[in-house]
Amino acid sequence: MNILAVESSCDETAVAIVKDGREVLCDCIASQVDLHRIYGGVVPEIASRKHMEAIYGLADQALQQTGLSREQIDAVAVTYAPGLIGAVLVGVNFAKAAALAMGKPLIPVHHIRGHIAANYLAYPQLEPPFLCLVVSGGHTMLVEVQDYTKMNILGTTLDDAAGECFDKVARVLGMPYPGGAALDKMARQGHPEKYALPRSKPGENPYNMSFSGLKTAALNLIHHADQIGEELDVPSLCASFSQAVSDTLVPRVAMALEQTGYRKIAVAGGVAANSRIREDVLTAAKKMGAEVYMPPLSLCGDNGAMIGAQAYYEYLAGNVADMSLNAYATKSILGEAL
Repeated sequence: MNILAVESSCDETAVAIVKDGREVLCDCIASQVDLHRIYGGVVPEIASRKHMEAIYGLADQALQQTGLSREQIDAVAVTYAPGLIGAVLVGVNFAKAAALAMGKPLIPVHHIRGHIAANYLAYPQLEPPFLCLVVSGGHTMLVEVQDYTKMNILGTTLDDAAGECFDKVARVLGMPYPGGAALDKMARQGHPEKYALPRSKPGENPYNMSFSGLKTAALNLIHHADQIGEELDVPSLCASFSQAVSDTLVPRVAMALEQTGYRKIAVAGGVAANSRIREDVLTAAKKMGAEVYMPPLSLCGDNGAMIGAQAYYEYLAGNVADMSLNAYATKSILGEAL
């Protein structure tokens, strides 16, 4: 089954063609990073306009790269939630028009389900059930993937997402957008024990997390040093901050593996590219005899292939939309796709 998949939830316009949920035939991406870098972050209105300019050409490019005709496309999939609402709407409206024009089924895909599904592309042998740590710019959660379309959230951040914190601290340190990648690169040159930063304590649900206190502590440290003219050891601050985020995430992964009995842990989302988190998850899982699945860096960020991968399983589960499909800025990954 060849699925034309569209992703436009933030600042990457992406169109991919994926076969049977596991094989990427092509993955075309138009990045807006250079455009938004001058503003220090994503400008929603600009992102939406750029999606409109790029999306049709990317779809045409995908067909040309694969040599497939429109008749050989079996379905059209699209990210319908969550994301910047104007950006998501561009993708949804394009996908609806494409599905209608070609007479193909329309498959709605939740963006976070797509990130989890990126692991199916990297690891053809991976099948549910397994645990997945989702760490992105807008979401941080520990998910029990019971089946391809049936999931249970064990814990989530109670405030800021880990990725948002990385980007905010990086921006205050004067690093270029996207800040998380720049901070990670700088952290490799520092000492993670130099700066004492807080770790969130579990509340009623021990799997839940909090990052707002950590972010505030780091920002206060930076501003205080600036006010008194103290020179910061920036690499070590980045390393200390990265370690604090990892120390919030990884113990919960270990606890979940121990308490649920699962021996498979996947990591998904843009922050899954962070070297500290990847290393610590690998170390913790190895101690517990668990298998680890981490997508390559090319599949950690937003892309169309991951949407096509999850779409195949949504289609098999009967989650198909009609022309009333709408876009949503926020929506849970639980329950039906619609």
